[in-house]
Amino acid sequence: MSETKNDILHILGEDIHPGESKEVNFDVANLHTSTPVNVPVIIERSKKPGPTVLFTAGIHGDEVNGVEIVRQLIAKGINKPKRGTIICMPVINIFGFINLKREFPDGRDLNRVFPGTPNGSLASRVAYKLITEVVPHTDLIVDFHTGGSGRFNAPQIRFSKENSKLYKLAEAFAPPFVLYSKNVSKSFRTSCYKLNKALLLFEGGKSFHIDDKVTNSGVNGSKRLLNHLEMLSSKFKASTPKNKCVFIDESKWQRAKYSGMFKASAPIGTHVEKHDVLGNITDPYGKFNYFVKAPNTGYIINVNESPIVYQGDALFHISTKIES
Repeated sequence: MSETKNDILHILGEDIHPGESKEVNFDVANLHTSTPVNVPVIIERSKKPGPTVLFTAGIHGDEVNGVEIVRQLIAKGINKPKRGTIICMPVINIFGFINLKREFPDGRDLNRVFPGTPNGSLASRVAYKLITEVVPHTDLIVDFHTGGSGRFNAPQIRFSKENSKLYKLAEAFAPPFVLYSKNVSKSFRTSCYKLNKALLLFEGGKSFHIDDKVTNSGVNGSKRLLNHLEMLSSKFKASTPKNKCVFIDESKWQRAKYSGMFKASAPIGTHVEKHDVLGNITDPYGKFNYFVKAPNTGYIINVNESPIVYQGDALFHISTKIES
């Protein structure tokens, strides 16, 4: 991680001096009622030089668990660094957050329009502003997400395997799982990769839901990461995780063979053996009961918590190859 000089930080039209705390506004557009929309960006700077870390959440407006993690980093004062600078953006897609929707009002997924354009759609303009006015000031980004459509993710860090410099940072964060995942076209992660900016993507929980275990994993992992960078305030201790982090090389989705009412019985994050019963699919009339069995030995890193599934729906995400 590179060292940065502790000079004046000029970001989003504001100057932040060493040792200063400031809340600046990431404003893009008003609501359709002409009401201004403030998107707070909380910046804390130490007098001592060091890296600049950006914590982001809410790229998808329905992923509130990530918002809660960054909120706790701010509320507990974890974002006040011993050295360097910490920038927190708890809700990037404020429009989706207001409307309780994943997408922007224009129907676009913000995480599929990066790096954006200054004169494009609303989502594209937000992406462009983030990439051009915030990201250039950073050395490391931690972007918090959750599972969608009722699918609950075990707490995990994702990055592409070719980006080997992220290995030590993921190891320092020490979530239950690290999943090697290819960069997705036009995503925030891919745009940062092209700019040679380090980004760890955290996944945990599901949309429209705040889970204490996932939140604690995100907050404690952030403390461990900051401690690794010598940025964690002496007021806090970085806890050692109970279990060693599992690095997953390959994984696959198990899909429903039948439509019906679904109930998972295998807990998220557990290690299962091939042919273990993971759950069952039934019909509403008590005539049909199909037991879903593990297709291979591995760790369950995602569970579909929807009570109703259709043939072909993803039920479980299971590791097929782990790094020894």
